[in-house]
Amino acid sequence: MNPKTPRDDGTAARPAPAVPREPGLSRRFWRLAWPMVLSNLTVPLLGAVDTAVIGHLPEPHYLGAVAVGALIFNFIYWGCNFLRMGTTGLTAQGFGAGDADELRATLGRALLVAGAIAVFFMALQGPVAWLAFALIEPGPAVELSGRSYFFMRIWGAPAALGNIVLIGWFIGMQNTRVPLALLLCVNGVNIALDLIFVVWLGLGVRGVAGASVIADYVGLGLGLYLASRTLARLGGVWRGRLVFAAGRLRRFFAVNLDIFVRTMGIIFALAFFTAQSARLGEVTLAANAVLMNFMLFLHYGLDGFAFAAEALTGRALGERNRADLRRAVKLSLFWSVLAALATSAIFGGLGGPMVRLLTDLVAVREIASQYLPWLIAAPLVAVWAVLLDGVFAGTTRTRAMRNTVMLALALYLPAAWLLPQALGNHGLWLAIVVFLAARGLGLGVVYLGIERRGGFAERRG
Repeated sequence: MNPKTPRDDGTAARPAPAVPREPGLSRRFWRLAWPMVLSNLTVPLLGAVDTAVIGHLPEPHYLGAVAVGALIFNFIYWGCNFLRMGTTGLTAQGFGAGDADELRATLGRALLVAGAIAVFFMALQGPVAWLAFALIEPGPAVELSGRSYFFMRIWGAPAALGNIVLIGWFIGMQNTRVPLALLLCVNGVNIALDLIFVVWLGLGVRGVAGASVIADYVGLGLGLYLASRTLARLGGVWRGRLVFAAGRLRRFFAVNLDIFVRTMGIIFALAFFTAQSARLGEVTLAANAVLMNFMLFLHYGLDGFAFAAEALTGRALGERNRADLRRAVKLSLFWSVLAALATSAIFGGLGGPMVRLLTDLVAVREIASQYLPWLIAAPLVAVWAVLLDGVFAGTTRTRAMRNTVMLALALYLPAAWLLPQALGNHGLWLAIVVFLAARGLGLGVVYLGIERRGGFAERRG
C-alpha cells in the first residue's frame, strides 16, 4: 500500500491513480504474433479447400486450372503485397513517433494506390489474361477452365487490394486481432461458398472463383468499419495536403517500389516453378500444386512471427529505441526457428495423409509422395528469409530486400532450367530450395553488416 499524501488542510489526500504499465516486449510480441499465426494459417487452409473440392472432380485438368488461375492472382496480389508490407513499416514508425495525422495519411495514401491498381487490372483484364496464359503455356483443357476462373475472379480486385492495405495498417498500429478477424471472415466465407458453389451447386472452377470474389467484398466492408472505429479513437484529423505531401509521397513510393520489385521476383520464381512443372506433364503439375499447399502453410505460419517483427521493429525505430529493436529480432528468431522445426516434424509425420486428403487421384498421390522429403527440409531453409524480411520491412530497409531477391533469382533461374533436365522433378525442387537459401543468406549478411555499423538507428529506404 502506498501511504496517502497529507494535503495542506491536514486531511489525507486520495492516492494518485496508478498509470497502467505497458506490457513488456515479450508479451507484446506474443500479443502480435499469435493472432497472425492463426489468421495466416487460414490462407493456405483456403487453398487446401480449393484444391480438395476441385481435386475430387473426375479429371486432373480441373485441378491444374485452379492451380494456374490461382497462380495468376497470386502474381497480381502478391505482387501488390508492398501495399501490406510498406504500410506496416511506415504505420509502425508513425505509431512509435505518436503522429496521429500521419497514421491517417498513410492509410489514405495506401488505399488510393490500391484502388488505382485495381482499376488498372480490371480495365486491362483481356491483355493480362492473354499474357499470363501465353507465359505459362498450360494444356488446352487447363487453359480453357483457367480462363473461366480468371475472368470471374478479376472483379474482386478492388476488395482484395483494399484488404491487403487494411491488414498492413492494423499490424502497424500494433493490433493484429483485427487482421485475424478480417482473415477469418474472408477465408471462412470463402470456404463456405466453395462447398456451396462446387459441391452442392456443381459450378466447378467458376464456383471457386466466385466464392473468392464475394468473400473479399465481405471482408472489405468489415475492415473499413473497424478502421473507422479505430480512427475515431485515434484522434488527429484528415489533412489532404499531408496525404499528398511531396516528401511523404516520395518516401512512400520509394519503399513500396523496392518491395514491389522484391515481391515480383519471388512470384516470378514460383511462376517459373509452375511453368516448369507443366512441362513435366499434367500429373506432375497437379502433384506439385498439391505440394505447394504445404509450402503455403509453411510460409504463412512463419509470416505470423515476421509480422510481429515488422510491427515491433518499426515501432522501436519510430521511438529511436535500439535495445527494443534488437530484442524484437532475437525474440522473432527464437520462435521462428522453433516453429520451423515443428513444421518439419509435422510434414514428416503427416505428409502422406495430408496428400491423400487433398486428392483422390491415385497417380497424383503417388507422384506427390515421392517429393515429400523436400517439404520436410524446406522449413529449416525458408525460416531465415521470412524472418529477416519482417525485420527489413519494419525498419524500411527495403533496398536490401530487393537486392537479395534479385541475387537469389539469378542463381535460381539457371538451376530451375537445367536441373530438371538431369534430375526431373527432384531438380526442380532442389532449385526452389536453393532460391530460399540464397535469400536468407543474403539478408543475414546485410543484417550483420548493419549491426556492425551501429544498427538500425536511421530511417532509410
